[in-house]
Amino acid sequence: MVDSTAYDVIIIGAGAAGMFAAFTAGQRGRRVLLLDHSVKVGEKIRISGGGRCNFNNINTSPSQFISQNPHFCRSTLARYTPHDFIKLLQQHHIAYHEKTLGQLFCDDSAQDIIDMLLDECQQAGVTWLLGTVVEKVEKSAAGRFVLTTTKGILNAESLIISTGGLSIPQIGATGFGYDMARQFGLHVITPTPGLVPLTFSATEWQPYAELSGVSMEADVSCQHTTFRENILLTHRGVSGPAILQISSYWHQGETLSIDLVPDTDIEAYLLQHQRSEQLLSNVLAGYLPKRFTQIWCEQNNFNAPVKQFNSKTLQHIAQSLHNWQVKPAGTLGYKKAEVTLGGVDTRDLSSKTMMANAVPGLYFIGEVVDVTGWLGGYNFQWAWASAYAAGGVA
Repeated sequence: MVDSTAYDVIIIGAGAAGMFAAFTAGQRGRRVLLLDHSVKVGEKIRISGGGRCNFNNINTSPSQFISQNPHFCRSTLARYTPHDFIKLLQQHHIAYHEKTLGQLFCDDSAQDIIDMLLDECQQAGVTWLLGTVVEKVEKSAAGRFVLTTTKGILNAESLIISTGGLSIPQIGATGFGYDMARQFGLHVITPTPGLVPLTFSATEWQPYAELSGVSMEADVSCQHTTFRENILLTHRGVSGPAILQISSYWHQGETLSIDLVPDTDIEAYLLQHQRSEQLLSNVLAGYLPKRFTQIWCEQNNFNAPVKQFNSKTLQHIAQSLHNWQVKPAGTLGYKKAEVTLGGVDTRDLSSKTMMANAVPGLYFIGEVVDVTGWLGGYNFQWAWASAYAAGGVA
C-alpha cells in the first residue's frame, strides 16, 4: 500500500496524452505521478496503424477536427505542431515514413513510440503507479486534489485527466473522465462512437452481404461533408477509410450519398456502349468490381443488355452511380470505433492550458475532451498538443 503521498502533479491515464503530459511537466521540475487502472501503458498506440502507429499527420490543421466549439483547438495545435513531434522522434532515432494524405507511420513498430515516451518519462523523473483504481477524488480545503485509490491515499496540487473516451473497451476504455468532469461541475457533450463502420438492416443488406471484402474508391457524402477514399463492403454494412471518416458526421436516420465513379463521365461511357449486347453489369465492370456491378444492377432493376436502355435511362443510371443513396441503420459501436466523439465541453476549458475554468488545477487532455480528429494520425496530434499545453503549466 502507498501511504498518503504528496505530488505536484498527478496524471490519471497512461496513454499517449498522459505519458506526454507527464514528461512535459517533469521536465519543468515538477514531481509527477502517472497512474492507470491497467498494468499496460499506451495500448492504443500499440494497436494503431496495424502495429506501426499512425502517430501524426503532416497536414494537421484545425479544419480536420470536430467539436461543438470548433475554434477551441486552434491555439493548442499551433503551439505544438507535427514538426515539433518529428523533432522528438529524430532525437530518439526513430525511423518513420509518410503514406497517403500526409499520414506518418513508424518504419518498424508502434513500440518505438511507446519506448520513446517511457524513456522521456524516466529522464524527467516521473513516478509510475499501474494497476491502480481511483475510487474517489476530492478537493481539500487547501485546494489540493486528494485521491483515494486501491493502493492508498494520494494528493497533488494539479490533477490531469487523460483517461480517453469509450472507444475500444476491450483494452480498458471507461467513462471515468466524464464522471470526473461532471463531479467538478463541467459539462459533457454526449459521447458517441466515431471513425466507426456503419451497419444496415439484415434484410436490406442481404444482397450485398456476400460481397464482404470488396472495396472501391468512392466519394462519400453526408451533411455537406465529403471524403474520397476506399469503401469496403462487409457482412453487415460498409467500412473502409471513407466510411470511417464520414461516420463522424453521420447521425441516426440520415442518408449517405456515395459517388461510385468519381471524376468519371460515366454517362458518356455508357452512351459509347449503347448498342452493346453485353449486360450493363459487364460494361460497368470496366470501372467497378464485377461482383458489385452484378448485385447493384440486380437491385436497381438494370440487369439487362445495354442496348435495351435508351439514352434517358442511361442518363438515369449514370446519375444513380454518381449518387448511390444508402441509409445506415447504425454503427458497430464503441467496440469497433477508433475514437469517441463528444466529451468534456471545451467551453469549460482554457484553450491555452486545458485547465477547467472554474476548477483551478484540474486539467483534461486527449480523447476525453470534445475534440475529435479525422482518421489518419490527427487524434494522436491532438493528444500530443493538448498534453503539451497542460504539462507545460500544471
